[in-house]
Amino acid sequence: MMPRNILIVAFAIAVVFAIGACSNSAGVPSPTAVPVIQMPTVDSADQTIQSHLATKVLEVGNQRVAFLLNTQKALIDAPQVQISVAHAGTVEPIAQVTADYNPWPYGVRGSYAAPVEFPAAGKYQLTAEPIGGEVSGQATIDIEVLPESPVPSVGDTTPKSQTKTLGDGTAVFDLTTDFEPDEDLYQLSVADAIASPEPTVIVFATPAFCTSPTCGPQVDTVSELRAAHPEKANYIHVELYDNPEEIQGDLSRAQLVPAADEWGFTQIPGWTNESWVFVLDSQGIVHQRFEGYATLTELEEALSEVSRGE
Repeated sequence: MMPRNILIVAFAIAVVFAIGACSNSAGVPSPTAVPVIQMPTVDSADQTIQSHLATKVLEVGNQRVAFLLNTQKALIDAPQVQISVAHAGTVEPIAQVTADYNPWPYGVRGSYAAPVEFPAAGKYQLTAEPIGGEVSGQATIDIEVLPESPVPSVGDTTPKSQTKTLGDGTAVFDLTTDFEPDEDLYQLSVADAIASPEPTVIVFATPAFCTSPTCGPQVDTVSELRAAHPEKANYIHVELYDNPEEIQGDLSRAQLVPAADEWGFTQIPGWTNESWVFVLDSQGIVHQRFEGYATLTELEEALSEVSRGE
């Protein structure tokens, strides 16, 4: 059997060619959007800091804001970034927080994340300044905060989606595009997990066809969380495409799972197929949600809080 990394590279090459031939004729968002971060190649001496917002769905209240920073030369990976938050068009900050750097799996990239309290809907501007590291300066990040989110928010009850499981007699590769699936993530439907008396961790992602490079690593991280804390929660991966085995590299054949509509992902402007993770309490209420990649540390903290009933 070929090593996992060789399979991943070979499949990625096939996907690149397949995507070029795809259309939206099947009503499926085609993952041809600009990647989360596209590193410029001009003027490597330019140290101007550029920002790339990773969390596009933000609403009133306490929200996890994640972003990447880079210069023309390289990704910025300073240990921390100081964030100042102000209403757009003003300079008086309404909040100041510190964001930690979170490296992504495989050491390719990383992002900063921090909780920010938004008092009202509207436009905001974040100023981010690296602390430590080799780059100094500031980046500005424009943010629009919505009155409410199209996807379930912290404190919301969640849809009791009847997702497919191995117990239905479905083969594992009809349930996921993961090359090396953790079968423990396909034992319960979302509806069954919510009905149980335990907390639940759900990752919605398509490891093979994700627009950004985080979906496969995100599923792996949830699997790692399950292995470390098997008795603390139910753990579920919901593949975003309903017919993985039929796609064969051609997304014009793909059909989104019903849960993609039920959980509101298809209502996000510009959404293609990026991942989301939800940590639910024992009542099926959202305790924390993560758009884009969430680290093992972030997930463990959320699971620990929900297990303690915080």
